[in-house]
Amino acid sequence: MAVTEPAPAPPAAHEGILRRQSLRESAARTYARSLPIVPVRARGLTIEGADGRRYLDCLSGAGTLALGHNHPVVLEAIKKVLDSGAPLHILDLATPVKDAFTTELFATLPRELAEDARIQFCGPAGTDAVEAALKLVRTATGRSGLLAFTGAYHGMTSGALDVSGGATDVRVSRLPFPQNYRCPYGVGGERGAELGARWAESLLDDPKSGVPMPAGMILEPVQGEGGVNPAPDNWMRRMREITADRAIPLIADEVQTGVGRTGTFWAVEHSGIVPDVMVLSKAIGGSLPLAVIVYRSELDAWQPGAHAGTFRGNQLAMAAGAATLAFVRENRLADRAATLGARMLGRLQGLATAHPCIGDVRGRGLMIGVELVDPDSAAPDALVPPPAPELASAVQQQCLDRGLIVELGGRHSAVVRLLPPLTLTDEQAMAVLDRFADALAAAERSTHGRNDSRQSY
Repeated sequence: MAVTEPAPAPPAAHEGILRRQSLRESAARTYARSLPIVPVRARGLTIEGADGRRYLDCLSGAGTLALGHNHPVVLEAIKKVLDSGAPLHILDLATPVKDAFTTELFATLPRELAEDARIQFCGPAGTDAVEAALKLVRTATGRSGLLAFTGAYHGMTSGALDVSGGATDVRVSRLPFPQNYRCPYGVGGERGAELGARWAESLLDDPKSGVPMPAGMILEPVQGEGGVNPAPDNWMRRMREITADRAIPLIADEVQTGVGRTGTFWAVEHSGIVPDVMVLSKAIGGSLPLAVIVYRSELDAWQPGAHAGTFRGNQLAMAAGAATLAFVRENRLADRAATLGARMLGRLQGLATAHPCIGDVRGRGLMIGVELVDPDSAAPDALVPPPAPELASAVQQQCLDRGLIVELGGRHSAVVRLLPPLTLTDEQAMAVLDRFADALAAAERSTHGRNDSRQSY
């Protein structure tokens, strides 16, 4: 099948497109506000805008594009389905494409889970899979409460928002997520993580804690939107121990961390734990919408039709997803992400020694965060400086001016996030870091200039 490239947009046509977007689309749009570009072509790490500019994309569809834009194996898988005459919409019926996807997915799962697992195809987004996971454990246990963590992000639907960091739902008990840099206990490291684990045990075992035995615990092995906070491996093992000892299903949200992103195929593999439920989306669809939960068969207490959805059978996404999973597995891209990610972290940590505004550099694999702070505003007794969201926003804009797309996250949107594709080359990685370093220096100059101007008044 021949691919017809879109015709170049007339000069300044992108400005009209952006103007119409601002007039027609809802106020809830997000990425379009900080990234006012109009992509027309893309391949690998690179996006070309309608204005002819090229960008290095370290957003990757919020972590969706494990192989980058329009990878040949993904395009070939999609073309194969289109050329075959296979149905594109099949609800939850069985098809060869679906069977191949499921087989490939199960081949990548932790063995203990794969040997006794069930899969539920959900709606097209990760938040739909989170909703399914919450409903599943509530049905299986007969309980309604949930344990979740501060700083979490699990999606935008009602139940997913309940277990995300900004919710106030009384059915959800919130536990402190371990942070080495901004430890809620002020100690950091393994000690801080252990104190958090003890607090969880205390809530569950104290009959007067006000926290009834929950239907499940949901966590991210690395908090993404929460600021790229990797959960310590020992803490993950403690959460698995605490939940297993009390027959509480453990749900691992691997929507953003899965498919090699953190340096193992699934992020739970760093700690060696096996959750009861895994929530999977983003990269498993090979750039197309696909979301599933995989769970222990003993939890499969649903009645037929208990959780359904029209768009559960996206054949193109399953084909693209199977091709992506196989390519990552066969080419050991998780190992590659671990090696290259460590190298990038090292260089960023070196950059931090020359820039006091970098409070922390953290991450796992090719899921990297740089927290920006304001050391001049730190109180004398502060353990760490306050976050600097204004500087982070300036860095994001300076990056865009230099042809680099990055995302912001964290509690105060002060963490610059890098999510490049797993196909990133050494040369591309260095180009990304060079542009980031240059953007950081420029943003520092601009924000310091504004601060000096204010002080002069």
